[in-house]
Amino acid sequence: MRKVIFFFFSIAILSACGSHKTDNPAPPPPPAGPGKPTLIAPASNEVCTQGTVISATQSTVTLKWSAADNATGYDVTIKNLDDGTSASLSTAATQVNAILKRNTPYSWTVSAKSAAAATSKSDTWKFYNSGPATVNYAPFPAEIVAPVMNQTVTVTNGKMDLSWNGSDADNDTILYDIYFGDSSSPALLKNKASENILKDVAVVAGKTYYWKVITTDSKGNTSDSGIYKFTTK
Repeated sequence: MRKVIFFFFSIAILSACGSHKTDNPAPPPPPAGPGKPTLIAPASNEVCTQGTVISATQSTVTLKWSAADNATGYDVTIKNLDDGTSASLSTAATQVNAILKRNTPYSWTVSAKSAAAATSKSDTWKFYNSGPATVNYAPFPAEIVAPVMNQTVTVTNGKMDLSWNGSDADNDTILYDIYFGDSSSPALLKNKASENILKDVAVVAGKTYYWKVITTDSKGNTSDSGIYKFTTK
């Protein structure tokens, strides 16, 4: 009888131990990164006339974009294309008011944030903040594509290409003067180019070069990309 009792007691202990087996649950998935914001207004490459005038030199412009998936907030970067200065604004909404100089070109971009560490950036748009008694606007400063600031370029056969993008809020015809050289004040290399690329520019490996693009529209208005430098190897 004692053997039978011991047998059932042993089974009960083993069953109880088995019932308390600890499983390792799968960790929860990481938070999803934000989607890409889509810019809405001011429209790309156009004159913004919707701002609220504050003074002869400033107005308030409302920047708007679409909501990004999983976004908890947004950082808005606005760049003055005349003097190169930038300002940043943060918001949880999908629009923000910015006090800007009148009769001045700007670019802007929006970065979406979420609980994840990653961020997602919108495209970059440009617009002209309208000013008093302006009939025609200067072209937007050329956007340097390649080579960009402080880039190291591998030279092939002693030649390379320079490329940029240009636009004009009035849709005027625009031409480009390209300045290039190994001096921080580069000389004019090509006058009144109509394309956005200058091919087969002669360079030497192991040197630092400087370049810029002056854009001129059909009304004689001009804009300056600013000087960019790069190194060859």
